[in-house]
Amino acid sequence: MTLAGKTAIVTGGASGLGEACVRALAAAKCTVIIADLHEAKGEALAHELGALTQFCRTDVCDEADVMAALDEVGRLDIAIHCAGIATAERALGKDGPLPLDRFERVLRVNVIGTFNVNRLAAALMSKNDTGPDGERGVIVNTSSVAAYDGQVGQAAYAASKGAVASMTLPLAREFARFGIRVLSIAPGLFATPLLAGLPDEAMKQLAATIPFPSRLGDPAEFAALALHMIQNRMLNGEVVRLDGALRMAPR
Repeated sequence: MTLAGKTAIVTGGASGLGEACVRALAAAKCTVIIADLHEAKGEALAHELGALTQFCRTDVCDEADVMAALDEVGRLDIAIHCAGIATAERALGKDGPLPLDRFERVLRVNVIGTFNVNRLAAALMSKNDTGPDGERGVIVNTSSVAAYDGQVGQAAYAASKGAVASMTLPLAREFARFGIRVLSIAPGLFATPLLAGLPDEAMKQLAATIPFPSRLGDPAEFAALALHMIQNRMLNGEVVRLDGALRMAPR
């Protein structure tokens, strides 16, 4: 798929990996909806990038919210789903078992939110005229290396990102008849707001666990992979690790 002139939605687009994707798409002359709960950041980013971008406050778990964001574009070619939450809580901590509602919240945002965006984005994409090879659209989701080697305290997060990885192939197979590709990226340790609050020494220790390059990933590198996936039509149904060969230790 060529990018110029296409229309995209990026969930979690106000910061971190999502913001990098918004910037890359806008630079490629795509019209972009920034779908996020963070109004101040989203509005500021849309104002900075100009007429091709628009912010829409969106809870990805809410059908009406996602539909409202999609209504802003009319047609949809690209969906990059970066919205999600990360937690680190033991299933059995010093205060006893993890409250079930906290586990449910992670799965609701990361799994139900992903499925909700995928099904609604695909429904809109399916109405497009076909392009080369009969293509109508591309969806790129965000999994995590935690799906494969989650650490102690990551049971909820690893389960949720494992679900994102696992739904990639069946959705790709299902949406193939509409000419819609589905892919996922499983990032390792990236320099996002999630890690920005850590002390410098902690950041150095994290970077040292990555074989090469021994540094945190740049969100622009995530965006570059997402855009390559969109443009390479033979990529479909795949989860790609983007982690510098990181394999996380148990703790």
